[in-house]
Amino acid sequence: MIRITVALLIVCAAAAVAALAPDLRIVAVLVGGLAAVLVSATGAPDDRSHSPQPAAAATPVSEQAVIDAIAEPVLLVVDGRVRIANAAARALLGGHVIGEDVRLAIRHPAAAERLGAGGADGATELIGLGGRDQRVEMQVATIAPGRRLVHLIDRTTSHAAERARVDFVANSSHELRTPLAAIIGFIETLDDEKAGADAEVRNRFLSVMMKEARRMQRLIDDLISLSRIEAEKYRLPEMPVALGRLVEEVAADLRDSDEAARADLTLDLAPDVPMVAGDAAQLAQVLHNLVGNALKYGKRGTPVTIALRRDGDTLIRLSVTDQGEGIAAEHLPRLTERFYRVDPGRSRAQGGTGLGLAIVKHIVERHRGRLDIASAPGVGTTVSILLPPAAHPAILPTAAPDAVTIVSPN
Repeated sequence: MIRITVALLIVCAAAAVAALAPDLRIVAVLVGGLAAVLVSATGAPDDRSHSPQPAAAATPVSEQAVIDAIAEPVLLVVDGRVRIANAAARALLGGHVIGEDVRLAIRHPAAAERLGAGGADGATELIGLGGRDQRVEMQVATIAPGRRLVHLIDRTTSHAAERARVDFVANSSHELRTPLAAIIGFIETLDDEKAGADAEVRNRFLSVMMKEARRMQRLIDDLISLSRIEAEKYRLPEMPVALGRLVEEVAADLRDSDEAARADLTLDLAPDVPMVAGDAAQLAQVLHNLVGNALKYGKRGTPVTIALRRDGDTLIRLSVTDQGEGIAAEHLPRLTERFYRVDPGRSRAQGGTGLGLAIVKHIVERHRGRLDIASAPGVGTTVSILLPPAAHPAILPTAAPDAVTIVSPN
């Protein structure tokens, strides 16, 4: 009965308000407000056919269940002893820590003072907890008298990333400062009337300045390229790329511009390689970097071979092989680090920026591929990239016999 009365009141109110306020939006607001007032005034609906349901009793949750639900290591400390440790804490510190003095459970000098009876809440960095290079941030908070929560957060990855960023900035600054200092020095020398008046000296200095300026330009170009590739890291390339044709185009460019490439560069391309989903410009950059390294560090007069073939049923292998001096095993894991050089003096003399393989690695990662480097001193080096074929691969036509030099595989 109350519901019917409320409904009639609302209808009458709507008619009255509509006569006074032609704007429908105003009508809607006013009627809505009036309805809310009337309903609240009348209380709950008068429906005696349904008795009110009792509220569901809250299910108690234990402290252990709450702490176990946290993925990172957490300890509940009562009066200085570990009352509860979740699974992550037991994996890090050991299952025996339950019931121990927390300072013995977390055996670290930096933790002892904060975890003592008079220790203040807050954060402490623990270096070496759980591993020599591991960095853990310990957060301590008092939740009740005599009860403290200890939260251990692994900061190893973020610290490594920050360290890499700092090293990158420092190395970039150093690499740019060296040629810049040479350019400024020669400019100051040429500014001297006596040195500037000698045409032979002037031309020699200008030649060195041009060489150093180009070195800076290559470095800046590589830095910009690396930044662009990292920005696109999570955007998967989708355009179909015929690697065989791309190899032939890059080889033709290199032969036109490099005498060593004309003499030493050979191709070994299988005829039935499917296309890959990729970025043609970036894959061309990979080839330029890999072949450029092979030509620089390979022995003059020995072949530098670009090979393309299937690798099993699911991958395509593109490899560049030289017969140079090779690389010792201890250097191989670091070759893709930015500015890492096996022989810094020789690399700079050859015009290398120290970023070539870092760029290659990032491009291969963007293409969801894999980079393999195999080398042995006195034998040579093979750098391979393995890429998945396109979703609907098209078979490349057989390369024209006069366009490629076929090398028999070993």
